[in-house]
Amino acid sequence: MRSISPTGKYLVWAITACCCQGFLLQGYDQGVMSGIIGANNQFGRDFGDPDPTTQGLIVAIYDIGCAIGSLTVFFLGESIGRKRMIMCGATTMLIGTAILTSSTTRAQLYVGRIVTGVGNGFNSSSIPVYQSETCGGLVRGTLVCLNSAVTIIGLVIAYWLDYGLSFVNGPVQWRLPVGFQAVFALFLLLQISFLPDSPRWLIAHGRAEEGAQILARLEDRASDHPDVAEKLKEIEVSLELESAGGPFRYAELIQGGPLGNFRRICLCAGVNIMQQFTGANMINYLAPVVYQGTMGLSRNLSLILGGCTAVTFMLASFIPLWTVDRYGRRILLMISAAGLSLCFILTAALLSTGRKPAAYGAAAMVFLFQVFLGIGFLPIPWLYPAEVPTTRIRARGSSISSLSNWLSTFIIVQITPPAIANIGWRVFAIFAVFNALWVPIVYLFFPETKGLELEDVDHIFEKGGLTGGVWESKGGKTVRRRRIAEDVEVSEAKEKEEVREYAQ
Repeated sequence: MRSISPTGKYLVWAITACCCQGFLLQGYDQGVMSGIIGANNQFGRDFGDPDPTTQGLIVAIYDIGCAIGSLTVFFLGESIGRKRMIMCGATTMLIGTAILTSSTTRAQLYVGRIVTGVGNGFNSSSIPVYQSETCGGLVRGTLVCLNSAVTIIGLVIAYWLDYGLSFVNGPVQWRLPVGFQAVFALFLLLQISFLPDSPRWLIAHGRAEEGAQILARLEDRASDHPDVAEKLKEIEVSLELESAGGPFRYAELIQGGPLGNFRRICLCAGVNIMQQFTGANMINYLAPVVYQGTMGLSRNLSLILGGCTAVTFMLASFIPLWTVDRYGRRILLMISAAGLSLCFILTAALLSTGRKPAAYGAAAMVFLFQVFLGIGFLPIPWLYPAEVPTTRIRARGSSISSLSNWLSTFIIVQITPPAIANIGWRVFAIFAVFNALWVPIVYLFFPETKGLELEDVDHIFEKGGLTGGVWESKGGKTVRRRRIAEDVEVSEAKEKEEVREYAQ
């Protein structure tokens, strides 16, 4: 396919629109089942009135598919490339949607959920990397956070479409919401087909001339412009330093030392595990079930509140667009975790009284929970793994983070319905404890990446020590912006010395 013609900021926005389309699809796909299962409706009648455990499996088996897709990217994503991986994801989701929409048995339903999950695993592992590698360090946080905000728009669309069709009789009540995700997948496939691949991936795979042309388009410069030549040199020097040990070996992922690949991989996986154990997906996947099961509200009111919760989440998710590149990643994560813990402490306390007015108060705490979630633990777990790994391992680091996300989501979604049925309000107290733990963990181990170019990030762990230099660095800033320029100077000096020695 030929690439589209826009350059500069217009090309960056075209890429961002494509990435947002992928996250819109992800959000819709995550939320569409929550308003369909767990009710005396057409879906229940068509699939034999599944019990709570089966309902949890229908929702959670999608996450197994996502994990399989993420694992596939771990092994194949670097060789295939960001663009083609996203194209594979959109195509796979179209196939999965066709299987789902035509389902007549639970077995077919499970297969369709797994296949769509595989496609989303391709996308969730590749899209943040593609976005981060095609934009500058000063706006990277905002653009990737915009992707996350659009995820919640997809969730909102799914919730309200489910609610509107709950008043309609017949198979269209669930087949239309399930099938509608094909629209988003088709648009994603069309958009990515006409966009260029990541210049960093091209340069890393010996296609420096093509990568330089894309860098020139992103900078809105001629391919021989000094700024483009400088950027190309920085990427090449960074890759040269990362590749000093020769061809890639999987053992590099557990490498310590100044590069600290193992520490990077732990952060990628850890921030996503932490996100799931905030209790976020207990609310976002199964909000109507939570409102109905723990708070004793009616099914209709639970559906309405589920939709309103998603709208609140959507509005809050736009806050990081103005804060993530101004205040940084760490502070948003810590404020988010502290707020989430407080909300769930109050929710548990209110529900423990067993009184109806207290249940309404608990519902209000869930709304506030969504605000704190939107400002930190929604966007950063998608942004951070696309920044922290080096270019050499970025695709694999992102796939590991995505794999951790989906496996953790599977656990949470699978255990939530029986947990609500067995221990009720105590579920919220458990997640409150987890959220409180995330604050010191972020403070001690998560370096700040605000404003850094991806090539600067190679140096974030050079200070070493138990915390990788985070503890002793003000604000967790272990490396300054434009650190890569020093590497370029050293490389150029070395090249001049080699030329001088050769001439002699």
